[in-house]
Amino acid sequence: MSLFAMGFLLVILQPSTCQFPKACANTQSLLRKECCPPWDRDGSPCGVLSSRGSCQNILLSQAPLGPQFPFSGVDDREDWPSIFYNRTCKCEGNFMGFNCGECKFGFSGPNCTERRLRMRRNIFQLTTSEKDKFLAYLNLAKNTPSQDYVIATGTYTQMNNGSNPMFRNINVYDLFVWMHYYASRDTLLGGSNVWRDIDFAHEAPGFLPWHRVFLLLWEREIQKITGDENFTIPYWDWRDAEDCVVCTDEYMGGRHHTNPNLLSPASFFSSWQVICTRSEEYNSQQALCNATNEGPILRNPGNNDKSRTPRLPSSAEVEFCLSLTQYESGSMDKMANYSFRNTLEGFADPRTAISNISQSGLHNALHIYMNGSMSQVQGSANDPIFLLHHAFVDSIFERWLRRHRPVLEVYPAANAPIGHNRENYMVPFIPLYRNGEFFKPSRELGYDYEYLQEPALDSFQEFLIPYLEQARQIWAWLVGAAVIGGIVTAVLTGLILACRKKRRGTSSEIQPLLTESEDYNNISYQSNF
Repeated sequence: MSLFAMGFLLVILQPSTCQFPKACANTQSLLRKECCPPWDRDGSPCGVLSSRGSCQNILLSQAPLGPQFPFSGVDDREDWPSIFYNRTCKCEGNFMGFNCGECKFGFSGPNCTERRLRMRRNIFQLTTSEKDKFLAYLNLAKNTPSQDYVIATGTYTQMNNGSNPMFRNINVYDLFVWMHYYASRDTLLGGSNVWRDIDFAHEAPGFLPWHRVFLLLWEREIQKITGDENFTIPYWDWRDAEDCVVCTDEYMGGRHHTNPNLLSPASFFSSWQVICTRSEEYNSQQALCNATNEGPILRNPGNNDKSRTPRLPSSAEVEFCLSLTQYESGSMDKMANYSFRNTLEGFADPRTAISNISQSGLHNALHIYMNGSMSQVQGSANDPIFLLHHAFVDSIFERWLRRHRPVLEVYPAANAPIGHNRENYMVPFIPLYRNGEFFKPSRELGYDYEYLQEPALDSFQEFLIPYLEQARQIWAWLVGAAVIGGIVTAVLTGLILACRKKRRGTSSEIQPLLTESEDYNNISYQSNF
């Protein structure tokens, strides 16, 4: 695209939209650019009367971005969420939420002072009743309107800069499908032009922290609508799997007996309708997904392009990925080499860590293997297997954090693709979360993985691995030091023996009677040493 064309598009483009707290989806909030709803317990904005928080100006990161997005001021997601709000609730202590009415992840109680650790478990280790409850919760979320959030049905420009609000309600499950779509959608540049090389949730450092927040928020919404405070998302450990073992009617839906692209009628997932799957249609119309139904879930596992993804990932590939010491490297996008993030995401070869976008490994491999709704980035969360898959991907991220124990500064502070610097707010979440805030062990966020808890030997091995890795890197120096130490010891021993021999050769009148001396043992010990 020429510089002239870019300049022209900057003038004609229309910004895109986000998800909003219902309390801020009104003319007054948009015109004031303020989202500081009252806490219902004391009626004050952000619960200020109860010292839970206060309404404050948003502090945006000024760190430079990478070169992948050559525009400025053309997308509502830039400098999130400043196009809509420049004042939001800043919560104190362990309080959290768009009105500071909730507790931070990992805390509970009326004053958010009680630590809480929840356990994510392997879906195949759930009892029948636990598994059935999880499936029922999914279906409930699909049929329950969100009480807190709405989605926008028009751009900020179409809303007349806030004077004409355009929103609609959405169910809890589809709210998260829509958010995933919104974060990864193309930038509309007016006419028939779009910019595709942009993604606020993928292909860059924020991939793992963003999906970590996504799952935590999803768990919290399920906990709200069910009253089950102990609910966690189960994971599917797909390492070395020969096929989609969760693709049965007992679990996530089997294959239709006459149409292999559909789910079995025996699964209630077969009645689900997908949203936000027609990205090319939205682009051509310069429109946004408005969450209308677009047909059933599609899935045909294993009948994918084998030249791109020949099989599901192996244990060896996961272990190699975990051995990588750099979280991010180079351009910090899908071309990064020797990057743990890029290798786990699947744009780098899981055997060499060299970028190869013609292949799909690890995380990406699972999406491609499903060969349906899961295989298109923007609409992939329509398939509930998405949750099981990303819970396991998050557990691999957690293993890397525990193995390498990185400091926060390991996460890039600058020059990452747009939206992915350490201090950037994640799109499109309100309340606001920075990428760097979730570059930490899961226990600090109130959850853990069952398979990372046992057996104890595995945990000990995980603890030793970083030190063994360091030893491997300096092995040649250690060997050299041992050889030199051996030579020095031999020389010293020779000198000592020579001195002893010389002493034995002196006259008996001046030779001490060592065998009769109390110092014999001390002299012998010193010689050996």
